[in-house]
Order: sequence, then C-alpha cells, then structure tokens
Amino acid sequence: MRLHQLKLDFVPEHDRLLLRLSTDSRLEVRLWLTRRALRLLWPLLLQMLRAAPEVARQGNPQARDALVGLQHEQALVRANFADAFEEAPREMPLGAEPILVVHIQTNTDESGNPVLALLPQQGQGIHLTLDNILLHSLCKLLRDAVAKSDWDMVLELPALGLISDADAPKTVN
Repeated sequence: MRLHQLKLDFVPEHDRLLLRLSTDSRLEVRLWLTRRALRLLWPLLLQMLRAAPEVARQGNPQARDALVGLQHEQALVRANFADAFEEAPREMPLGAEPILVVHIQTNTDESGNPVLALLPQQGQGIHLTLDNILLHSLCKLLRDAVAKSDWDMVLELPALGLISDADAPKTVN
C-alpha cells in the first residue's frame, strides 16, 4: 500500500500535533505527536536528511548543510501542498482515536531509503518509508505546525547558503 496524503495540524485543546496519513487503498491512521515526541523526532529527521549519500559524501560541514538546504527547496517544489486533505470515509485499521506516539525508531529499507517507525507504548504503530520528497515534506509540515503552536520551539533546518571565499579551505601548492 502506498501513502496518498499527509496532514499535520496543531490541536490546541490537546496541546498536540495530529498527524493523519491516508493510503491509496482508502486506509487512514491518526497519530498524536507531543512536544516530547517532537523533540525526539526532529534530530532523527535531520540525521536522515544528512545521511543522503550525496550529502554524506561532502567533506565540508557547511557544504553538507548547503546541500541539505538545496535538496529541501528542490523537494518542496516537487511536492504537492496545493490539494486539501481528502475528508473521505476510510477504514481505520488502528482505530478512530489517534495513537499517542511514545517510541520513535529509524532504519533503512533494502533500497537504502530511510524508514521511520512511530509507535505507541504498546500495540501497533506505523513504519513509513521516506523517499527524498516525503522526508522533506514531512519536515516542512512539522515546521509549519510547530510555528502555529505555543510551544516556543523553532525547528531549524540546515541553512541554504553558499560557502564564502573566506570560509573555503585554502590549498597551497
């Protein structure tokens, strides 16, 4: 089954983020992300961004950050944020009530794509295989939702910037 849409909203009365995921087979899973869960999740997402082979090959940390920023911009251009989340009736295999995410795990699949596991204290959670566009899109949705919260958090992404000549390593022949 393939992911169809993601929606992420801050729900003030619960002081949580509600993540809704729908699939092309008309299933929906709802997850609660607390401030604590987000503090665990965000560094893992940044690690995933920096683990992309083309980023990891860069020797200079500033070059890695610039490449992550560039990839972020390119991925968001290719993502579709214009379509509203479809409020269609769907089967909810994990129940209609959102699952409280307590455990977060990361891994890679056999193709090297990052996999994010969002799990409750007990029971079944979800495992999301994230391609580049989905990973960057999830980061954007999280940043946007947190900006609407009252959590006094800023989710920073590596800045898109060019290495200035003053910062570039010097080589003497």
